[in-house]
Amino acid sequence: MQTNAQTIEVRSDLDEKFMRHALALADKAEALGEIPVGAVLVDEFGNILGEGWNLSIMEHDPTAHAEIVALRNGAKNLENYRLLNCTLYVTLEPCTMCAGAILHSRIKRLVFGAADYKTGAVGSRFHFFDDYKMNHCVEISAGVLAEECGQKLSAFFQKRRAQKKIEKPLVSVSRK
Repeated sequence: MQTNAQTIEVRSDLDEKFMRHALALADKAEALGEIPVGAVLVDEFGNILGEGWNLSIMEHDPTAHAEIVALRNGAKNLENYRLLNCTLYVTLEPCTMCAGAILHSRIKRLVFGAADYKTGAVGSRFHFFDDYKMNHCVEISAGVLAEECGQKLSAFFQKRRAQKKIEKPLVSVSRK
């Protein structure tokens, strides 16, 4: 079977620099009570065109994933919905919705940190870009600062589970 995605394992200092920036954006999401995912869109010269972090809960918007927010900001800044020759850095493997937006925006390259074995669409759960019939080819670099990205998410969900355990007995007692 032919594939239309090119997985590139080359990692540069720039990849780590922008992934660290995306991790800082993930902190903004976490501060808002959102799942800590951050994304940054960069042009071919290393200029930041758009940034995003998860805002789905706060905005009551299921499409407000970090990737979508960053792509929207970049498109507005470029005044073009085509984001040619751009790279999107995201701390978590994109879902199918975000992979579709990545495809339609025509970014050149996707760099992500942690794999998402539940909803990841770039190889962990689904293989969105692995179809030769797609009308655009995206270069993919997976696993950049994966441990740090994954740890941020793990720590967030550990805290959330601990909070729910504390809140659960209070809810049970108050109902009596």
